[in-house]
Amino acid sequence: MDHLLIGVSIAFIVTFYAIPVIIRVADIKKLYDEPDERKIHSSPIPSLGGLGIYAGFLLAILIASPEQSSELQYYIAASLVIFFLGLKDDILILSPIKKFLGQLLAAFIIIYKGGVQIISMHGFLGVQQLPEFFSLALTYFTVIVVINSFNLIDGVDGLAGSLGVFTSAAFGLYFFSVNQLMFSVMGFALAGSLAAFLIFNYSPAKIFMGDTGAMLIGLVNSILVIKFINAADDPHLGGLAPLAAAPAIGFAILMIPLFDTLRVFGIRILYRRSPFSPDRNHIHHLLLDRGLSHKMVTFTIVTANILFAAIAYFFRNAGSTWLIFGMVSTGFSVISILFYSKPKPKLFAASEEENEKETKVIPFIKPKAVVNDE
Repeated sequence: MDHLLIGVSIAFIVTFYAIPVIIRVADIKKLYDEPDERKIHSSPIPSLGGLGIYAGFLLAILIASPEQSSELQYYIAASLVIFFLGLKDDILILSPIKKFLGQLLAAFIIIYKGGVQIISMHGFLGVQQLPEFFSLALTYFTVIVVINSFNLIDGVDGLAGSLGVFTSAAFGLYFFSVNQLMFSVMGFALAGSLAAFLIFNYSPAKIFMGDTGAMLIGLVNSILVIKFINAADDPHLGGLAPLAAAPAIGFAILMIPLFDTLRVFGIRILYRRSPFSPDRNHIHHLLLDRGLSHKMVTFTIVTANILFAAIAYFFRNAGSTWLIFGMVSTGFSVISILFYSKPKPKLFAASEEENEKETKVIPFIKPKAVVNDE
C-alpha cells in the first residue's frame, strides 16, 4: 500500500506544480492550439499539458515501483517514444503516417520486449488459445486502437483526463488485489497525474493535454488491459483472479473510447477516407449538438463508461460473447438515437433596416405574433 500512496502523491504533486509553469512558458513562446472551423474552443489555448502529465507519471513509477523488472524499462522506453512523438505533433504537426509509424515502434517495444501479448480469447466466440501470428496481429491492432482512442476522444474539456483517471485507477485496483504491484503503481501513478491535470483542464480549460498526454494515456491503458486479460485467467494469483469474462470486462472499462474510435474509423474507411482524417462524428460532438455543455458532456460520458464497466463485472458469468455483443448493440442504439434526433439547424436571412447601416440577422421563419395582455 505504501508504494501506491507514494506513487500517487509524487505523480499528483509533480504534475500540479508543473502545469502552471508550462502555461506560462507556452504564453511567452506563443505555443497555442489555435481554433479553427472543426475545433470547439474559440480562443488560443496551450496544448502542452502532456509534458506535466508525463513528468509526474515517469517520476512516480521510477520511485514507487516495488520491482525494477526488465519489463518496466521497456514500458518506459515505449513511453519515451510516445512522448517525443506527441510533443513534436503538438508543436510542429506530424503527418498521420509518421504518427502511425511511431505508434508501431512503441507497440513493437512493449510486445517483443515487454511481454505484452494477447495469447487467449478466454472463450470469446468460443475461441481459447490463439495461433502465434493471429495473437501478434490482434495485439498490435489492440495497442494501436487503444493509443488512438484516447487521442480521438480528447475533444471536450476534461473528457479524456476523466476517462483516463477511471480506466487507469480501475486497472490499478485490480492489480493491487492480485498483488501485481508494478502494474498497480503504473495505473495509480497515471491516475494521480491526470487528477492534478484536470484541475486546470475542466471547462473553461486553461490548458489541453495534447497528443503527448492523450497518447500516453492510451499506451499505459493498452499495457494494463492486455496484462489484465492475461492475469484474470490465472488461478494462482489470488485476489479477484480468476475473473470470468475478462475480455468483456477489459472492453467495458475502455468502452467509450474504444467503441467511439472503432465506430469513427469504420465510417471513415466506409467513405474511402483515411481513418486518421478529422471530422465531427465523435460521440462528444453529437452530445454538444444536443445543447449539452462541456461539463455535462464529460459527466454523461464518464458516467456511462462506469455503468458499462459495473454491468460487465456483475454479469460476468454470462460470458464474454454475450456481454460484448450486448454492449456494442447498446452503443449503436444510443448513437442512432443521438444522430437521428439531432435538432435541425435554424435558417436565417440577412435584413437591412432602412434607417440603419448595420445588417441584422433575423429568423428565416417569421415568429408568431406576441399577444399583448394590456
